[in-house]
Amino acid sequence: MPTGVGVAVVGAVSLVGEALVEVLEERAFPLAELHLLDHEESVGQTVPFKGRNLRVSDAERFDFSRVQLVFLVGGAAAVVECNAKAVAAGCRIVDLSGSIPVSQQPCLVPEVNGSLLGAAADLRAIASPLPESVALAIALAPIQQQLDLQRVTVTACLPVSSRGKVGVKELARQTTELLNARPLEPRVFGRQMAFNMLAQVEEVDVQGYGRQERRLIEELRQLLGLPELTVAVTFIQAPVFFGESLVVSLQGSVEANVQGLSETLDMAPGIELVESDDYPTAVGDAVGQDVIYVGRMRRGICDPREVNLWIVSDNVRKGSALNAVQSGELLIKDYL
Repeated sequence: MPTGVGVAVVGAVSLVGEALVEVLEERAFPLAELHLLDHEESVGQTVPFKGRNLRVSDAERFDFSRVQLVFLVGGAAAVVECNAKAVAAGCRIVDLSGSIPVSQQPCLVPEVNGSLLGAAADLRAIASPLPESVALAIALAPIQQQLDLQRVTVTACLPVSSRGKVGVKELARQTTELLNARPLEPRVFGRQMAFNMLAQVEEVDVQGYGRQERRLIEELRQLLGLPELTVAVTFIQAPVFFGESLVVSLQGSVEANVQGLSETLDMAPGIELVESDDYPTAVGDAVGQDVIYVGRMRRGICDPREVNLWIVSDNVRKGSALNAVQSGELLIKDYL
């Protein structure tokens, strides 16, 4: 029996890639060897791991038959080719890129549908969903039946780290320019991001929705096992470096028992419930943490079947890196 698996991380120099490598170390992932891969100018850079600096190799030239598990991080175009090579090599795959439609590759959030792998015969590739889908699914899964969930309305305030390192650098640059009374030249976001809110995070289609907004709807329906669930979603860009904040309204078919819902959430894995006399924030509570925070839960003013709540989570660590590593642990459990 092997004592560990060979692992490759594609997109290792990205924010999520670096966080993923950090989580692999923290959780003592059963590694036989670790290969860090990326593309173009990222090749040759180093990423710290267990007191060493591991050099990043070229993903396009890597022989995926050397590993058993592959984490795919980064832009869809670059990931698709690596995904095909990993599949051909017989690897197990955790895909964070969203490059493959939900209908073709199931989503996994271990706290919500961890039994998926046991029910599916020889499932070798899964998707780690959007961080916003992860946070919503973890919060809603424990209460969906109690509420008989019919509709979810969410406004997701995304930090600039959702754009990767370039987003973080752009907000820092804009903030510095404005504080020093220098002319502002927007680059990454196309408009002023510092001290501002943007009504969309990407280009939209003819109906006015971005790809990530549509992706969240599909992922949430699959994760909760509610294919007909009505979901209304808006993604906005917030001038925050790390940590997402979600304003959520739920509609059930029965009158909501907020006390009962609170007790259920308080016992659920992956959740830190904040009592009604306080509320969590992304920066003050969620960043760097391995749970999502739920607060301001209250029944609707005009409709007793409505429940409103506030969710904050670390989009890079909890919603992306940790969820992917936990998924990888489940994916390889029969291999060891």
